[in-house]
Formats: sequence, structure tokens, C-alpha cells
Amino acid sequence: MTRSAKDRKAAVPGLTVRSLTPETWDAYAALMERHNGVFGGCWCTWFHTMASEKTHDAAQNRALKERRVREDTAHAALVFDGDEAVAWCAYGPPHELPNIYHRKEYEETRGELPDFRITCIFVDKRYRRFGVSALAVQGALDLVARAGGGVVEAYPHDNDGAKVSVLYTGTRALFERAGFTYDRPKGTRNCVMRAVVPPA
Repeated sequence: MTRSAKDRKAAVPGLTVRSLTPETWDAYAALMERHNGVFGGCWCTWFHTMASEKTHDAAQNRALKERRVREDTAHAALVFDGDEAVAWCAYGPPHELPNIYHRKEYEETRGELPDFRITCIFVDKRYRRFGVSALAVQGALDLVARAGGGVVEAYPHDNDGAKVSVLYTGTRALFERAGFTYDRPKGTRNCVMRAVVPPA
């Protein structure tokens, strides 16, 4: 189902969240394809691979993502409007998502690794500015709880309370509203935030 800009706001209360699985792969792939593979054909694979292994070939990235989903080594909360996926929040344990921005600084300042990381958020351009990112993040936290809970880290843009447009990391304010606390800076405009999610 494709919603117009006029009626999508009314649709937001009816959005649902499902896990990225082989059964939801086609809906996820359709969302990616509507946005040209996202970020130059990344297909949300950048965080799965170290920078030296990164490919800029969209077809290879698509195949890598699909393989990882089918192997249960790629996780995300997918937001649905009816049968159409309109957003996602990628999460997983550090061994599934080893690559993060400002990695050297992160490694120099970290303590124990978290149980899970949230690395990427994306919202269909028709659904932006309606709180869908927050729904995707909460969906990921709910899935973490079902997986046994634990410490979750996120690496958002530290917007210092200012309104900013951020496509894939979210903002510090977004994660504060989701119950995360500020841990430390990372890079010039990003930070490390942490939350403890109890098991469901």
C-alpha cells in the first residue's frame, strides 16, 4: 500500500513493527530498492564489515545482506504500514556489527563491550518527521528484550538540543527519549549512549 503525503500522518498510529527475517526480506528489499539501495547502494552492510572489506557494489551488498538475514546474522526492527516496510532500525551484538565510525577513538576509550549495538536507522522519505524513527528504535529495544536483554549502545549525532536532520544515526535527544544515557563523545559530533534493557 502506498500512502500519499496527505494521509500518511493519519497512518502513523497504525504502524506495526516486525523483525527482519527471511519472511520479511521482500518487504525490506522493496524499501531499499525504493531508495536506490540507500547511501550509494550500501544495503545497510557497512557496519557488518570492516572498512577495508567494504564493497561499493550495490548488487554485492544486496547479496551479502540477504545471506546474512537468512543466516540469522543480521537483525533489524522493521516498521510496517500495512504490508509495506517504511523504516528500520538495525541492531545486533558487536561481532555482527564490528564496524563503527570513529572506531579507533571508541576502542581507546571503551570499557566492556555492550551486548548489542544500534548502528543504523532509516525512514522512507514519505514518512519522515512523524516520529517513525522513535518507533523503530523502540521496536529494536523490544526485540533485544525478547532476545534476553542486556546493555545496548547507540552512536547518535550529539545535537545538543538543536533541531538537526540526521539520516542514519539518529540524535542524542531521540535516544534520551528512549531511555538511553550519555556515556562519552565519539568523533566531533557523535557520542556513545547506553541503556540497560531487561529481558522480556
